[in-house]
Formats: sequence, C-alpha cells, structure tokens
Amino acid sequence: MSVAQAPSVLVTRVDGTITPVVADHLKEGLHLAESEQHAAYVIEVDTPGGLLQSTREIVQDFLASDVPVVVYVTPSGARAASAGAYIALSAHVAAMAPGTHIGAGTPVTGQGEEASDKVVNDAVAFAVSIAEQRGRNTDFARDMVRDGAAVSDREAVRSDVVDLVTPSREGLLTELDGRRVVVGPEGGEHEVVLHTAGARTVEHDLGFFGEVRQLLASPELAFLFLSIGTLAVIYELASPGMGFAGAIGVVLLVLGFVALSVLPFHVGGLLLLILAAALFAAEVLTPGVGVFAAGGTVALVFAGILLFRGELGVDPAVLWPTAVVVGGGSLLAGRLAWRARRAPATTGHEGLLGREAVVRRIDGDTGQVLLEGAWWTVRGRAAPVTAGQHVRVVAIDGLDLIVDSAEIRDGPHIGQEDGS
Repeated sequence: MSVAQAPSVLVTRVDGTITPVVADHLKEGLHLAESEQHAAYVIEVDTPGGLLQSTREIVQDFLASDVPVVVYVTPSGARAASAGAYIALSAHVAAMAPGTHIGAGTPVTGQGEEASDKVVNDAVAFAVSIAEQRGRNTDFARDMVRDGAAVSDREAVRSDVVDLVTPSREGLLTELDGRRVVVGPEGGEHEVVLHTAGARTVEHDLGFFGEVRQLLASPELAFLFLSIGTLAVIYELASPGMGFAGAIGVVLLVLGFVALSVLPFHVGGLLLLILAAALFAAEVLTPGVGVFAAGGTVALVFAGILLFRGELGVDPAVLWPTAVVVGGGSLLAGRLAWRARRAPATTGHEGLLGREAVVRRIDGDTGQVLLEGAWWTVRGRAAPVTAGQHVRVVAIDGLDLIVDSAEIRDGPHIGQEDGS
C-alpha cells in the first residue's frame, strides 16, 4: 500500500534590483518547479524595480509557465515598484502582505531621468497586455506607467490589481488551496487546481556565487572596478615593486569583468575603455605634458556613457569623479615612475655608495664598519683607515668597500649604525 506524497511548493526570495542575475535565477526556478513537480512556484518580492529587459524576460517566462506562479509582496513595508509591479501583474496569482504597495512603473534612464515618450508608450502597451492576459485592471496598468500610480494592498485587491491580501506564507498557502488557474503557453493553456494547504516548502536560494553576481550587477561598480583596476596594473608595470598595486588591480579587473558578464554592454563602449587604458599606459610609461592623460580621461568619460545598453548607465556622480581621479592618478603615477627610473640604485652593493659610517675595528691596513646590518671590510683610498674614523664609501672592490675620510658632523651620520 503506497502513501500519497504531501504536496510541496518551491519558494524563492527576490530582494533589491531586478537584474539579469534575478531573471536567470527565476528561469532556473521555473524549470526546477516543473521537473520536481511542485504544486506552485512562490516568489516573495520586495523590490524598487530594475532593468526593463530583465523584467521582460521574467514576464515572458511567467506567462508561458506550466507551473502556477505566485508572486507575494512581503513582508509588511515591502513594495513591488516599477519592474516588480510588471512581474506581479504577470503571475497566475498575485498576493500582498498588509502594509505593502505596488505600482510606480514609469521607465527611467540609467541617470534617473524620465524616459522618452517612445519608451513610455512601449512600456504602457507592455503593462496593459500583461493585465489583459491575466484579467487584471488595465486602467491601473496604464496609469502606473504613464502617471507613476501606486496603490496599497487593500486598494490593490479592491481594484483587481492583485488577488488577495494575507499576512504570512502559511496563510498564503491556505488561501491558494482549491484556487483554479490557467497555465501554459498560448495555444497550450490548461486549467489546474492548486493543492497547497499544509504544503511542504522547498527554498530556492541564489547561493553564494549568485549573491556575489547580484552584488556586482551594478554599472557603477563595473565602471569603478575596471577603471581603478586598469590604473593599478599600469602603475605596477611601469614601476615594479612588491606587487601590491598589481595584485589589487588584477582583482579589481576580474570583478569588473564579472560585473560585465551579467550586464548588457556595448562593444563600442568596451573598446573606448581599452583606448583609455592604452592612453593612460602611455602617460605612465612616457610621461610628458599630460596629453595622454587628458586623452585617456576623455575616452574614459565616453566609455562610461556608452558602455551599457538600454536604460542602464553610469551615474554621473560616479562617472565624472572616477574619470578625474583616474586621469590625475595616471599623471601622478607617470611622474613617480619617471623619478623612480632616474633615481640612483638603492639596492645591492651599489646602494652603499655615498653612505657614511664609523670604523669600528682595525686589521692592518683595513678596517670594519657596520652598514645595512652587516659588517664590511673597508680600505682607505688615499691612506689607511684608523679606528673611530668617519668614512664615506666611494667605490666597491669585490667584497671590500673603498672609502675616503668623511667630514665629521654634529648628530648622527647618514647610514651610520651602531655596533660592537
């Protein structure tokens, strides 16, 4: 005798901006819900909006889903604004917790400005078509895009924007039980009855790497990482040191390219970024009057403007300071690298030239001095050295230092070290 398995629902949480990472995650959830035969896919939402292209992909997946999709705006105080409102309208069942709101779907540019009439009209048609397909309030769908209308949970139910208000996930599953919904793509629609009362919930999280990709899915972060990382690597190549600048630069560049991998970008903008890097490298390697740095700064500004597609863009509050800092940094790095290349050697035996010390011990015509934490044999160039004599290194002969008598000064001598 077999025991019937208790129904289950797949649950995921969407907080923050709607990005390609979120779109991929929800698509994966739909496939998982279907393959594991969950009774429904519940998406708990609290979002201020996001990318219109990612929103379109999510809506298309929801409208064609064979698994009942439930969007639940929760907890109290949460919102399904802008992109979140489109997503909620496209669900088979839309629910809200008390004290939440939905709407304000007017498209904006990456700089926060209102989009053109063409883009707004397209978004209106998109929202209305979703509402029509799901039997929701088309007037609200139009107003939320054109006028930025938003409503509370109670008003949303009264206006046929969402289906129900419930304070908890358990209450949601109870209210969903027995509800009939039409699922499937156009031409293959069929009705299913939800059996969710007491259903087991299975969490579907982004995971660590998904969270990292979502965190990096920011035009501002991508631009910052690529710009600063490029400058750090160029400086390390121009003036090799301990490798800290190079290591930091490589890490920033990797993070920047990870961010680009989840954001839609123009190849032209990326080429401008490469041009800016080449000009900054020229400034660091062959410093002049700052022409290369100025050209790199201009190229970097245009790269920031043109790098990302659609409504995406780098905030001017990030773009301009970054361009100025990187341009100025390349100018400064060029000067520092130039000075470092012209400076006398300060490592190896050559670094001892010009150093002064006191002869501590005498052994025939030679003496012993302590320099750089080591004992050295010294020979006088013109006359034998004497104990207690202040000497200056003028040449190196194998492992011996050739010295001249140095003028005695008040206070400590350059390179003088105490020893016994």
